[in-house]
Amino acid sequence: MPFRLPASRINWTNSSFLIGTFVVTCTAVPAYLWFYGLDLFQVLLFLVFFIATGLSITLGYHRLFSHVAFKASWPVRLGTLIFGAAAFENSAMHWVSDHRRHHKHVDGELDPYDISQGFWYAHMGWILFKLDAEPPLDNIQDLRKDRLFMWQDRFYVPVAVGVSFVLPALLGYWHGGGPGALGGLLLAGVARVTLVQHMTFFINSLCHTIGSQPYSDKCSARDSWIMAIFTFGEGYHNYHHEFQHDYRNAVKWWQWDPTKWTIWTLAKLGMVHDLRQVPEEKVLLSQLTDTRRRLSVRLACPKIGANARLRELLQASDAKLHELGERWTALKTQYAGKADALKAQYAEKADALKTQYAEKAGAMRAEYAGRATAQFDEAKAALAEMRREVRQALRLLERAASAA
Repeated sequence: MPFRLPASRINWTNSSFLIGTFVVTCTAVPAYLWFYGLDLFQVLLFLVFFIATGLSITLGYHRLFSHVAFKASWPVRLGTLIFGAAAFENSAMHWVSDHRRHHKHVDGELDPYDISQGFWYAHMGWILFKLDAEPPLDNIQDLRKDRLFMWQDRFYVPVAVGVSFVLPALLGYWHGGGPGALGGLLLAGVARVTLVQHMTFFINSLCHTIGSQPYSDKCSARDSWIMAIFTFGEGYHNYHHEFQHDYRNAVKWWQWDPTKWTIWTLAKLGMVHDLRQVPEEKVLLSQLTDTRRRLSVRLACPKIGANARLRELLQASDAKLHELGERWTALKTQYAGKADALKAQYAEKADALKTQYAEKAGAMRAEYAGRATAQFDEAKAALAEMRREVRQALRLLERAASAA
């Protein structure tokens, strides 16, 4: 059902701020640039605040607090909470609660930014209008014991105003007096807030409207490499909805995901730990299942039925993917059984021999490692074949799409 604007239920605080910052960005910012120009300091100030607040939303509000995709030390938590507030997207407590509700009820009536209500509603209409009573904050109990998290909710407004507007203005004044202060306020403050907010809003709207669904069609979430460029990697939204607790949104080496790279770097520095990552086999099986679904849809297309050769190729690809799925399931079961048996055998013999026959125990250990390595190599080869066949099927689907 399309979204209808209920004028009598406007959220005046949110509406005034969002519309006001947008208008100032479109009017006062160009006027400032016209009269005062732009120097390197203002550019760097804008970029520093844009990256700090943008990453605080994607890395902090989203992957750390909403999905607990990793654990972080207090400096990381504090930094993302401070600069996350400066994005003016509400306190982490309310943001996380809304986002967890979105994942639980995606595309349904209880989804805070339900795309089925229309693009505008999902983008920002849900923020501008009070359509329903405020839902209870009953899905963040795990975070209430984090004192920094609770502190940010209590002092959200002064932190947001101070870091987002006062700090850039002071830094601008230090560099260039009154005009510098105005530039810092307008560029690193107002314009940056507007851009970061709409960067986030487009994930809720555009990434549920346009893009591909390589992992699942269970919900409207889609992958968009274009949106990933502007959202620090959040554009791979279909993957995220299928594997929401993975610290990565992009799993291929060539995909743009600065948030993932930042988390990985922080882990190497010892500032975050316990990174959660979906096994490659699970990702590939998800792709395999969805590719077979799309093959089935194409095979049912009348135009494809008229192209005997293309239909034959699609059927062969579907059969091959089915065979690979069955083979992987059997291999996994076989591997698990052999691994358990080998472990038990090794433990029993090693305990019996560890005193008198240390060399034999070492040989047993090497034998077990060798067999385990062989099993691993077999599984790795099966995954590689699965990956190749999925790519081949996707190429056939592109060919079928052009033929249809």
